[in-house]
Amino acid sequence: MTKKHILPLIGALFLVQTAPLAQESKTVFNFLNLPNSSHVTGLGGKNISLVQDEIQTAAINPALLSNISDKSVGVNFMTYMQGSKAGGAAYAQTAGSRGTWGVYTQFVGYGSMKETSLSGEILGDMKPLDFCFGGQYSYMLTERLSGGVTGKIIYSHYGEFSSCALAVDLGLNYYWEEKNLSLSAVARNIGGQVKRFGEEGEPIPFDMRIGFTKGLGHAPIDISVTMVDLTRWSQSDYFSPDGEVSGGRIFTNHFEIGVDAYPIPIVYVCMGFNFRRAFEMKAAGSSHAAGLSFGAGVNLKRLKVGLAYAKYHIGAPTLSLNFAYSFQKSDQKQ
Repeated sequence: MTKKHILPLIGALFLVQTAPLAQESKTVFNFLNLPNSSHVTGLGGKNISLVQDEIQTAAINPALLSNISDKSVGVNFMTYMQGSKAGGAAYAQTAGSRGTWGVYTQFVGYGSMKETSLSGEILGDMKPLDFCFGGQYSYMLTERLSGGVTGKIIYSHYGEFSSCALAVDLGLNYYWEEKNLSLSAVARNIGGQVKRFGEEGEPIPFDMRIGFTKGLGHAPIDISVTMVDLTRWSQSDYFSPDGEVSGGRIFTNHFEIGVDAYPIPIVYVCMGFNFRRAFEMKAAGSSHAAGLSFGAGVNLKRLKVGLAYAKYHIGAPTLSLNFAYSFQKSDQKQ
């Protein structure tokens, strides 16, 4: 690949940093912010630079699809708010010597609940559902740089109301194996509704992220730092009980840190801290493990299993479980 192939993708990725973004309370399809990967959940939930042969990571950064073994399948499951469940499935296959394509699904089911009129009359039962289907392609632009794109169809159904959107994710990953260094940038959810819930349209949760993962010399430890929501720097974008958010708090709200330790090469344990989640959960009255997450997993040549704990809301903790299997032996860049 030459520069004329690389520069358009890089330009498209970083130009979207200027795209307008509303508060989360004013966006729809916010379930897209939930991680598909238990490993990413354990690192804080936003990591985009984890170079592992774990197919679920590609749903967060399509450029990471280049690290996935041929003919890999995976399923993930997450307990969410009380009565709610989330999960999905994924498949990836190589295309030539440099390309990889894949598909994945993501859903959140909120269980059964009563549907009522404005006057309180019970109309029956409904089962609210959020769903996303994504098609992906990644390409090794150079020996160290990969680029990827995801096209998504997003659908939500709440009783008599439903909405559909189309969106694209763009991702880059630079992996320097000899230095154990991974650098990534992602623009997520570039798009909008094609069918509205009501008369007025609502934006979807665009998110620009950059991040890195770096090994600590010969120690079996990797450190990850991720910056998120890079288009959101206004006080009105963030929650505070008194409505006031300091400049320093706004800055730290963009950060997430994570640590991976490998007692043996096939086993990892990880921990993450999300600064914004910690602050907002404490402000909402829940300080127990606010912002912290933990995970562990086993990555064999073909079988990968991961489990993670996090807390996304004050109602209940979240457990995330992943299974993946590669029909071809792993040939990942590690």
